[in-house]
Amino acid sequence: MTEAAPRSVASLDAISLSKSFGGVHALNEASFSAFPGEVHALVGENGAGKSTLIKLLGGRLRPDRGRIALHGAPIALRNAAAAHRLGCWTVFQELTLLSAMSVAENLLLRREPRGIFGLTSERRLRSAAEAVFARFGITDIDPSALIEDLPLAARQVIEIVRALSHDPNILLLDEPTSALMERETAWLFGEVRKLRDAGRTVVFTSHRWHEIAAIADRITVFRGGRDVGSFTALAEDEAVALMTGARVEALYPQRPPLPAETPALTLSGLAGGRLAAASFTLHRGEILGIGGLAGHGHRELFLILFGAMAARGGRIWREGREIRPRSPRQAIAAGIALVPEDRKTEGLLLPLSVRDNLTLAVLGRLSRLGVLRRRKIRAAAAAMIARLKVRTPHAAAPVGALSGGNQQKVLLGRWLLTASEVLLFYDVTRGVDVATKHEIYELMTALAREGRAILYYSSDAEELAHLAHRVLVLREGRIAAELPAAGLTAERIVAAAMREREAA
Repeated sequence: MTEAAPRSVASLDAISLSKSFGGVHALNEASFSAFPGEVHALVGENGAGKSTLIKLLGGRLRPDRGRIALHGAPIALRNAAAAHRLGCWTVFQELTLLSAMSVAENLLLRREPRGIFGLTSERRLRSAAEAVFARFGITDIDPSALIEDLPLAARQVIEIVRALSHDPNILLLDEPTSALMERETAWLFGEVRKLRDAGRTVVFTSHRWHEIAAIADRITVFRGGRDVGSFTALAEDEAVALMTGARVEALYPQRPPLPAETPALTLSGLAGGRLAAASFTLHRGEILGIGGLAGHGHRELFLILFGAMAARGGRIWREGREIRPRSPRQAIAAGIALVPEDRKTEGLLLPLSVRDNLTLAVLGRLSRLGVLRRRKIRAAAAAMIARLKVRTPHAAAPVGALSGGNQQKVLLGRWLLTASEVLLFYDVTRGVDVATKHEIYELMTALAREGRAILYYSSDAEELAHLAHRVLVLREGRIAAELPAAGLTAERIVAAAMREREAA
């Protein structure tokens, strides 16, 4: 642990910033400074105040108290446009793209090339978007595609390129890699290093410590809305202790022993969308990892199994009985549950309470003759809040007011209440802090010990290497490799994704 030494005039100063939402203090006298030619990482648990700070610095929110200064001069950021005029641009984890518009329209929003009579020229719009993508080395995104038809990783890349295309003097990156695979992350870090070498300032948040170690020149740790120190060097265990006030002795729990192989779910030639053909068996008590580069059929596999996407071919057996889930309702009835990748748009109803979101899938069980039994609903929600240690003012609080990690716990809790035997976990630790990740890992291993069968996709190969009993690597919609736990590493998973087939 090496404390950061004083430096020259900062390009960006946050000075004793405070921000509250109702009775919740998101930031409490928090400060930090970032300098020209520096990548400055902000780390902390979900709810520690990092995202609120980014929004204050980017003009999306206004502080209750405290000051913001650029190059030593105090400024008042009344909105995001004011920050943009000062050369400060933000990329958020929660995407701001307009889903019903095309890639080009989003990329060039408010600066579209105009034709005769000031009308937008579709041809010139596409050409301009292609030129922007070419500038940043992006060749695999169609400017004419609708945002809603693209995978999450592609949407995040577009969000990043849109900010980079404005040549920011200060770039604020709030969890930009949470939806990215290794290839896209490497591309982003290359662009970040170019900005740093040009004397620009980058403020970066991530819950993946290896990313912090790879890119950050300095690190500021936040806990409970306050800054607790800035460092030029910091080990992960030291950072966790500062973030949580306690040490997480081992991030990954011991992999549970695999019981006798009893099939819970069997697939034969399952196909649909970019999934060409998948055949495998998931056993009771097994954590079966699904790895590989984004866009090779992972999402389709999970959606088809949950009945949210039609299969083009293939068969599915649940404990020896063939099933054909044509809707999530049918999948749930067969004992299958899905925790999707984007909790805010695919999982939770943000205006509804924590209690309502938790019990949404089991209301039939908590009612009699069509009348909800409020006492049972409250008891079920309270028990799950306690089990998962959900940090919420009360069960009636809107789930949208919770931190990302606690929102993810609520979504997990909903499906645990269904007592589903087959759990489809799709990137469930995306965008959550290291302490919450540890809790989710512990939960997964506990569920496996109970005999639940877990199909687990993660964009983080390290997670798969440490948690899964086996990893199936998808490439071009097919299983390119089956890797057993013995000798399993993140490097082997990535290597298998990059070539046609690797022997197990």
